This record gives sequence, structure tokens and C-alpha cells, in this order.
Amino acid sequence: MTPPSAADRPGRTGPGTAPLRRYDAEADRSSDTLRADASWPDRRAWGAKPEDSGPVPIVGDRPGPPVRGAEPAATAAPQPDASEELPVTERPAGGRAGRDLRAAIGVGVSLVAVIVASLLLWRPAFLAVLVVAILVAVVELTTALRAGRFSPPLVPLLVGALIMELLAWTRGPTGLVVGFLLTSLAVVLWRLGHGPAGYLQDAASGVLVALYVPLLAGFAVLLLVPGDGAARVLAFIATVVASDVGGYAAGVLFGKHPMAPSISPKKSWEGMAGSVLACMLVATPFVVLWLDGPAWGGLVFGAAIAVSATVGDLGESLIKRDLGIKDMGNLLPGHGGIMDRLDSLLPSAAVAYLLLSVLTPVG
Repeated sequence: MTPPSAADRPGRTGPGTAPLRRYDAEADRSSDTLRADASWPDRRAWGAKPEDSGPVPIVGDRPGPPVRGAEPAATAAPQPDASEELPVTERPAGGRAGRDLRAAIGVGVSLVAVIVASLLLWRPAFLAVLVVAILVAVVELTTALRAGRFSPPLVPLLVGALIMELLAWTRGPTGLVVGFLLTSLAVVLWRLGHGPAGYLQDAASGVLVALYVPLLAGFAVLLLVPGDGAARVLAFIATVVASDVGGYAAGVLFGKHPMAPSISPKKSWEGMAGSVLACMLVATPFVVLWLDGPAWGGLVFGAAIAVSATVGDLGESLIKRDLGIKDMGNLLPGHGGIMDRLDSLLPSAAVAYLLLSVLTPVG
């Protein structure tokens, strides 16, 4: 028998040749191996002898030379072809929003209980809870940035964060700003000891961490300072929670128009509308009944917090996408890390402090 012609061999095309024939893996699996008496391709074309009965190794689209004396073995599981449509995987238990809803609710209720208890029992206890959360968030954000080849110095950031919050509590806005400037200077000087390679990006990322976490969180401390500070902090946190819950519910039920698909595909304009409505409904009673502010002030406060909370969420999502990570941490089941819960609160703290200082009398 003569070797197969070019027209019979796979992988060859051109004038006068037969159509391309590919190796039929399914037919071959029925016998587990390609035997010596296989009709295609002729084993003797590869120099095989009739007594060779071992499997034929496959190289690319065609079988290679037979292996003498090899024992038949079960073939590997078939691999999907690139042109085939892969099966759609099941949705996670969390539902359309991709979140473990039971764990998220349980953790959220626990966090709210700790915050409310600390505020109502003794305001400095809330300050301690806030400082611990800030320090953990600084570690999470620094670790995430290091995954993106940034190396912000951790030690001056942790010390500076602690000093910033204490100065905000004891010295007010001036103390907070001074603490931020000192922390930024410490970051720049600390990084000098590690050489010039990557200095600019490491120092800049360190200043970003100082601004993003402890500086913005310092406005929550400023909300806590007045005599009615507990009510101010509760109004601020409750409105941010309303933004998250209202946006989540409206997005799941009615979301059809993505707000920023390249940053957060699950956020929709319908969810944003739900956030604004929920924030107004929650903020107005706080502003009117607890803080002696006007009703229209509650509406303005609620709408502004809805916007700032959404911007904060999108901002953190943008950072995570740039770094190629899903969550900043895994400390809170159903939520991610502490930083993933502070993303909406941090910019909203500054907005809440500024608006409540104007809209309501300081108690």
C-alpha cells in the first residue's frame, strides 16, 4: 500500500486537494486508541509494522509515529473546541447582584449594632471603633496597591492615621489638616530610605492612601465632636446605608440601563434613582426631628449623600479594576474587606460634615 497522498493528509489545502479532514476524536474514543488496522491515516505511511498495536500519539491535527509496545490507555477527557459555545455556569447563591445575601445581611446587622451601641453608650467608644476600622482599611489598601507594583510605606501611614483621628477629635478641622500634612511628609521622607527606584509612584500612592482613608474618615470624627455628635453620625451612616440598600433593591428589580459599564457593570441609573429616593426618605426625619433642620434641608442632604456614596463606590471599583482584584480583603463575609464597606462612607463623611454644618444648628 502506498503512503497517503497530499489530498488525503490533514492540514493540506490547495488546488486539486481534497477538503480538509480533521481528526475525529469522538470516533477514536470509542476504541480508546488508534489501532494498527485503522483505516485513516494508514499507519504504514508512518513506518509502522502490522504487529504494532500501541496507541498513536497525536501531534497537532494528525497522529505521529506509533509507539511500539505501549499499552492501551484511556484517553483524557475531551477539551472543548474554541469555536464551541461553552455551557453557561449557574449563578452564585447571591442572586443577580452577585453577593452572598445571607452573609451580607448578617454582617451588616452586626456592624450596625456595634456602631449604634458605641454611639449611644459612649461616644469615645465609637471613636475607638472608627480608628480600628481605619487602620485595617489602610492595611488592606496598601496590600492591594502592592499587588499592583506600588509600595506605599505602611508604618508612617498607620502612625499618621492614628494621629490624624486624634487631632481631629481634640483640635477640630485644623488638627485634621495638620495631621494629614505631617503624614504626607512622613511618607515622602520614609520612602527616601529605599532608594530612587520607583520613588515617585510609591510616595504618590502613600499620599493617596493618607488622603483617601484617614483624612476622609476624619470628617466622621468631626461629626462626632459636638454635643449632638451621635445624632449627626447616625444621620450620616443611616443615609449612606439607605443609599446602598435602595440602590441594590432598585438595581435588582428594575436595573436596565448601566451607569458605568466599564467600571461597575451592575450599577444602573434605575439603582441610582432608588438610592436618591431612599436617602431622601431616611435623611429628612433625621434632619428635621433630631437636628432641628428644615425639611428641604433633609431632601438636599439625602440627594447629596446618594451622589457622594455612589461616587465613592465607583471610585473604589475603578481602583480595584486597575489593580485587577475583586475585593480589597476578605474580612467581612458577603462584603469583602473593611475598605469595601468604607468606600461609600469615606467621601460621604466629608459631604455630611459640610452640609450639616450649614443646614443645622450645631448642638
